[in-house]
Amino acid sequence: MSSDFEAYEQDFGTITAEITNKIGRIPKLSGEEKTQLVLNVDKQLEEVRELLEQMDLEVREIPIQSRAMYNSRLKSYKQEMEKLEKDFKRSRIAYSDEVRNELLGDDAGSSESQLIKLREERAHLLDNTEKLERSSRRLEAGYQIAVETEQVGQEILANLHSDREKIQRARERLRETDANLGKSSRILTGICDLLVKFLLVRTI
Repeated sequence: MSSDFEAYEQDFGTITAEITNKIGRIPKLSGEEKTQLVLNVDKQLEEVRELLEQMDLEVREIPIQSRAMYNSRLKSYKQEMEKLEKDFKRSRIAYSDEVRNELLGDDAGSSESQLIKLREERAHLLDNTEKLERSSRRLEAGYQIAVETEQVGQEILANLHSDREKIQRARERLRETDANLGKSSRILTGICDLLVKFLLVRTI
């Protein structure tokens, strides 16, 4: 299981490095070229989300005593993913000075305040969206913890049931042993009685 997790880690590192590079290029582009790069990054981010889901499933299959280490690594990857998504959203509304001047033309000076206002509004919208996403992730994490807790509880109940059956079997064997000892005791008592009678007869 750990080998599969490590393979996913390598894929995660490769794809996120490509995404980081592309996010840095987005503000320098405009028009169709920028749109295509944004779509490409969005697709790669979806691949990373799927990788994280696979890694999450792998961690659940790892024995409990080794799970903490992998959970810690997975948590750091999820945090890195959150940062990438945040940087990506900002890059989509950001423009380099060269691109901004090209878009605004001669009205660059007069439209600067409008552009700043638009950025602020978009940043505020992105901030609210990120808050909703964080709340959703916290709910999902809570659900996963509940599922894992239920699984651990089921394992404990199964172990208790198994122990109970072992104790019951041990008690049954003990009862059988007691019964056999009682039977043996009666047989020995009978033999002793016969010997006593035999000795009495010989004495007479």
